[in-house]
This record gives sequence, structure tokens and C-alpha cells, in this order.
Amino acid sequence: MPSDMVRVVYRKYDGAAHRDYPARRLAEDDLGTWLGVSAGTRSVYHGRPSVERIPFVVLVPHDAWWTGMFNPPPRTSEVYCDITTPARWEDDTVRIIDLDLDVVRRRATGAVELRDEDEFAEHRERFGYPDDVIEPAQAAAGWLLGALGDGTEPFASAYRKWLALVT
Repeated sequence: MPSDMVRVVYRKYDGAAHRDYPARRLAEDDLGTWLGVSAGTRSVYHGRPSVERIPFVVLVPHDAWWTGMFNPPPRTSEVYCDITTPARWEDDTVRIIDLDLDVVRRRATGAVELRDEDEFAEHRERFGYPDDVIEPAQAAAGWLLGALGDGTEPFASAYRKWLALVT
């Protein structure tokens, strides 16, 4: 993979494939590493081959329990944050464990919602999430619920310059 390219690999806690796609490294700043994904990018979603129809930007923050996906129209979610374990970088691959919970800001209304609490509860039991995973995951979801609605960066406008590079 060229040096400006990164492989993004999301797995579930039990190791099952979740998402896998190449992305272009756009920048690194105090918020984290910004990655761009163009329309037409071949990917894997829930273990199945897919092609991204709409471009997006991903922020992989430094040592945080979430990742953020920033979307242009016509996606109905302007910002979609996955609750994850902190990302692990191995050369040009970033490995992330998705912990089911998502925090989403809707484009049309600006409403912020917590999603997939039922999946989190089910997987918590099935996979045996330990307390040192449950507590930071829930704390990250709580923080994001506020941050997506109150103008906290990168959710207010910082992402727009990166999104402009892929749209």
C-alpha cells in the first residue's frame, strides 16, 4: 500500500470481521489522524464485499474510545461515531474493535442519538466484556452525546476542511 494509504480494520470483540477498507491519510493533528475514503472505494462491511457509494472522512483520535465518521449529503447522518477500543496502529494499518454503541448526529434535525444499546447489552453478555471495557465505552458514549450537540470540536466545523478533500 502506498505510504499515504492506510488500511482500516474494524473487528467485533470476538474477532469477527466488521469493516475493512483502504483510506488516504489526510493529516494528523492534536485531534488525531484524519483519513479520507473516496466514492468507489472497495470495502468489506460485515464480512461482505462492498463499494462505498458516498465519500467520507474518518477521525481516529489519539487514545480515545471512539472513532468518528463525517459524511456529506445525501447521507442522513452528518456525524457517526462508533464506540471502540482505542485504535492500535501497526505500520500502515489501524486496528479497531467496535463495541456496538454508536452516537449519531442527524443532518436534517441536528438531533443526537445513542444507538445499539441492545446490541451492546447482548454482546456484553455473550462476549464477556470486562468492566475495564464497559466503563470507558459507556463514558465515551456519554461524552459524545454532549459533544455532538454543543459545538465541541471536531464535531462543529473542524472536519469540514477534510471532508472537502474527498467530496
